[in-house]
Amino acid sequence: MSLKSQILELYNKTEFSDIDRKLFLKFRNGLNTGEIRAAEKIEGKWITNNWVKKGILAGFQMGNIVQLGTFIDKDTYPIQDITNRKNVRMVPGGSSIREGAYIGENVIMMPPMYINVGAYIDDGSMIDSHALVGTCAQVGKNVHLSAASQIGGVLEPIGANPVIVEDNVFIGGNCGIYDGVIIEQNAIIAAGVIITGSTPVFDSVNNHFLTKDNNDSLHIPQGAVVVPGTRKMKSNNDFSIYCPIIIKYRDEKSNIAVTLEDALR
Repeated sequence: MSLKSQILELYNKTEFSDIDRKLFLKFRNGLNTGEIRAAEKIEGKWITNNWVKKGILAGFQMGNIVQLGTFIDKDTYPIQDITNRKNVRMVPGGSSIREGAYIGENVIMMPPMYINVGAYIDDGSMIDSHALVGTCAQVGKNVHLSAASQIGGVLEPIGANPVIVEDNVFIGGNCGIYDGVIIEQNAIIAAGVIITGSTPVFDSVNNHFLTKDNNDSLHIPQGAVVVPGTRKMKSNNDFSIYCPIIIKYRDEKSNIAVTLEDALR
């Protein structure tokens, strides 16, 4: 029986044996190593692996609440030990990574920050101070998640898509990306931008509002530069409501503005 089939059976149980716990630990190790992902890109499209989310939920169901150092949590999701990870830097000062999260090579994490179970952080990314990468969120290579930014997580409902941030994306300070939004590669999200699955985002270059794909995900296009903006309310022109705006697509000037200093590595 495949691991996927075993996890789906595990999800439907209410009582758990030692064998069930060994199965879960095998699953959790696959999350830690990146062999198992909550979402993956297949033939150019992002696919949510609902069975993985069910496996994570099964871990919460079977876990016992215990003392974990200075924390009290389910024994199935202790803080992850990353001392054996290659060239990973987690600077002292109150950061945590939960078991079941993948951290790639040359990732830098500044305190305090938090990475939850099911998250995937690919090589060379920086997670800055007060940043959050939520449950099952997928972050690509060489992403800069600036201070106090939030990448929303989702476990339930099972079919809900996680937030996905593709390679070489820059997300400015105090941003919030939620509800299964997909930030395509090389995009720049300016400081203070909030994007949810239902947020109207206007592409001023192509003169239209973005629409969701067939999987109900809102895509911020490759190389888009997004800034905070407003638009007039249809019901009352005396008031404006929030509306992020794509003001241009990435160019050499944009590249210089968001280049990570090699010295920081």
